[in-house]
Amino acid sequence: MAEDVVSIARAWIGTPYRHQASTKGVACDCLGLIRGIWRERHGCEPEAPPPYTPDWGEGGAQEVLMAAALRHLVPVDRDAEWLPGDVLLFRMRAGAVAKHLGILSGAGEAPRFIHAYNAHGVIDSPLTTPWQNRIAARFRFP
Repeated sequence: MAEDVVSIARAWIGTPYRHQASTKGVACDCLGLIRGIWRERHGCEPEAPPPYTPDWGEGGAQEVLMAAALRHLVPVDRDAEWLPGDVLLFRMRAGAVAKHLGILSGAGEAPRFIHAYNAHGVIDSPLTTPWQNRIAARFRFP
């Protein structure tokens, strides 16, 4: 089951970045990537995201993305084994709301993750220590 999440995510690699988009091969942002994977696995999305600006989490304290993940994904205990296919939710800086998402594409000694990143599009990146330190929560698709 987790393997299909990684396989689906890999098919999005190279999709250009565009804020609020969610179309494989055309454009997406990090939430759009997760939404696209959901649609491919489950059909219709469970809810439509509200409009959001690129800086939506910079000044607020509401954990909007965390709350949505808790409504629709399965939380993973912090100490649980890292499995490819895990959905990673990141805080881009200490004290900020969690606002970036990715899919763990490889675990072990050299973990990697697939994410849509501004100015890069959908890429498979090393999950380096700085990225690991930003992880606020992990989830799995139901």
